[in-house]
Amino acid sequence: MKNLEAEIGKILKAGKKTLAIAESCTGGYLSHLITSVSGSSDYFVGGIIAYHNQIKIKELGVRPKAIRKYGAVSAECAGEMVMGIRKRLKTDFAIAVTGIAGPTGGVKGKPVGTVYIAFAAKNELLVERFSFKGSRKRVIEQSAKKALEMLLAGILP
Repeated sequence: MKNLEAEIGKILKAGKKTLAIAESCTGGYLSHLITSVSGSSDYFVGGIIAYHNQIKIKELGVRPKAIRKYGAVSAECAGEMVMGIRKRLKTDFAIAVTGIAGPTGGVKGKPVGTVYIAFAAKNELLVERFSFKGSRKRVIEQSAKKALEMLLAGILP
């Protein structure tokens, strides 16, 4: 299996493009994977770990109404997170992750393992819902891997 982080880095670097990340349930793990590649400072501008709803609102510009109506784990919230981080850090691309890593926190309709991942580019917004299984660690790892896959697909020339 190829190293997704390295592949993403090559493409971003070659295209002189930049990336920002907004994370909730992955708690910085996705940013860790991106920065594990030597030279990632050439394209990775930074990120925000928005674990608390107030950080999603204050730092990423998520509308309180969106959180009240749809919840912090929703397509709407993920979309607003990704657009907010891209705008705030002024990057070409952005990725955002919000979900329920578990083992607690699941509710009817949004069980543990429910994750929304959003990708944004200049004129593009893609949000997908996933259902991951396993331990908290496993949900976080699967979420980050899927985010890398979405990011790679979105940045391919």
